Amino acid sequence: MHVPLKTRNMNLQKNEEPYSCVMDVPTDIPIRVDLYSDTITRPTLAMREYMCQAEVGDEQLGEDPTVNRLQDMVAELLGKEAALYLPSGTMCNQIAFCVHCQPGDEVIMDKTAHPLHYEGGGPTPLKGILIRTVDGERGVYSARQVEEALRERSRYNPRSRAISIEQTSNMGGGKCWPLETIREVCEVAHAHGMATHMDGARLLNAVVATGISAKAYAASLDSLWLDLSKGLGAPVGGVLAGSKAFIEEAWRYKQLLGGAMRQAGIIAAAGIYALEHHVERLAEDHENAKLLAQGLAEVPGIRIRPQDVETNIVFFDVTETGMTTQQFIDRARYEHGVRFSKMNGRVRAITHLDVTRQDIEQAIQAARTIVETPHTTMRKQDRAAFQQAY
Repeated sequence: MHVPLKTRNMNLQKNEEPYSCVMDVPTDIPIRVDLYSDTITRPTLAMREYMCQAEVGDEQLGEDPTVNRLQDMVAELLGKEAALYLPSGTMCNQIAFCVHCQPGDEVIMDKTAHPLHYEGGGPTPLKGILIRTVDGERGVYSARQVEEALRERSRYNPRSRAISIEQTSNMGGGKCWPLETIREVCEVAHAHGMATHMDGARLLNAVVATGISAKAYAASLDSLWLDLSKGLGAPVGGVLAGSKAFIEEAWRYKQLLGGAMRQAGIIAAAGIYALEHHVERLAEDHENAKLLAQGLAEVPGIRIRPQDVETNIVFFDVTETGMTTQQFIDRARYEHGVRFSKMNGRVRAITHLDVTRQDIEQAIQAARTIVETPHTTMRKQDRAAFQQAY
């Protein structure tokens, strides 16, 4: 339950204001460095100009040439027969589960998986599909764990019908699924008549980080999707891929869930531009994440494992500083204009298209100042000076 701000700040002086949680931070305090997520990337000017020039048609009738081109590009990139442009990654996941499973069936995934935590209950309210979790290592589970999670075939049990893997693992700190692990997990699943699906929200981060092609990652999978609106910088959308039969059935659920659009080429064009111009630059985000981790490791009281940073996600613990995670986040946001997020009791930072090396240096300095400076409440005149300076 949300506690009103003033009940959490009992010792304020006359001219002082309380710290707030992230959602309550006054909007007039500017964000100078935004590490909240890679979902907050903004289309570049060149991307916007490209969108304005897009040819359009009726997407529902298959007549939008830009949407068709994007779908063909992704199908080729992933080595699949067909692809389908959708408004969100969540819809990509849910449609895949609905195609692969019937009511009462079960999908196996890691306990940290996005569909379990961030998709409104996932496939259960949509189609009565159950989720069975396994405890992987930073979001990556093994073939043996799949074997152990399989239900005995009987009229009493849900049917284990599909597995889902998340590349890269968000709650696992951007950890990449090794290609061999994907192959082993999919081999077990297919041996038991199960479908295999990849939540590829940050698949291209893994591609850039490892040098392994998207097609190689996708080879063992029956379905997968990639996100256009995170590190790639497009404003909206994901593309789901699979066999022609899979995509034909996926279209039915796209229509059912309200995902079918009309002149969608304007937004699909952003995805094309992103795939042509913003993939290789993901390496910059990875380098910035590693620089951030290395810098934070030198701040007393901050616990972090720089060696765990494989892509663009950084987790760190501030317990030893004497602050709670939320206090650290609030001070960073309210005093320094640096926005982090909170996940599983730790601070999370994600680098992306709109974060520069200078921003990383500012974030490290902000963390150092917060740890070295006693907790005080920002006065109104200090806040005014902060606004004037930035």
